[in-house]
Amino acid sequence: MNGIKPTDWILAALMTVAGAFLMYENIAAGPDADLAHPLSTQTWVMLPAFLLVTVPILWRRRNVLAVTGVTIAATALHVLAFGWVTRCGVGLPLAFALAYAVARFAGPLRNQVAGLAGIAVLLLVVLFRDASAGLEALVIGIPGVVLFYGGGLLVQTLLSRRNAPVAERVAA
Repeated sequence: MNGIKPTDWILAALMTVAGAFLMYENIAAGPDADLAHPLSTQTWVMLPAFLLVTVPILWRRRNVLAVTGVTIAATALHVLAFGWVTRCGVGLPLAFALAYAVARFAGPLRNQVAGLAGIAVLLLVVLFRDASAGLEALVIGIPGVVLFYGGGLLVQTLLSRRNAPVAERVAA
């Protein structure tokens, strides 16, 4: 597919496999599962529905803001449909990956701010009814987003300098 690199496929595959495993763990959890909140459901339908949360990152280079919006919407629908289940194990790493992608691919400052606002919403939606972590996990989520966003900015800056014409590099 045009505009999708092998690393995009790998990232989407890793997120999707991790999401499928996490949903399987929710489905198979026994009554003695060590959770902060009891599971609302253990239906198998939550597994394929969670793919709608993880697969959009495949298109992060094309339009990271749209990908963030679709990921938020799919996550919100998952929360509404299935309630208290564990999502943080994939939702937080997904937010981190999107933060990196926003720094790299969102472009102008206005888009960067919109992307970061979307990621903040994603963190809240992921943790809102998370049976394992809850909103307390924002103490992990927020610093993680900041670190990954910073890493993305660093890479983008280095790549911009490397690709700048020689005259610009000499003047700097």
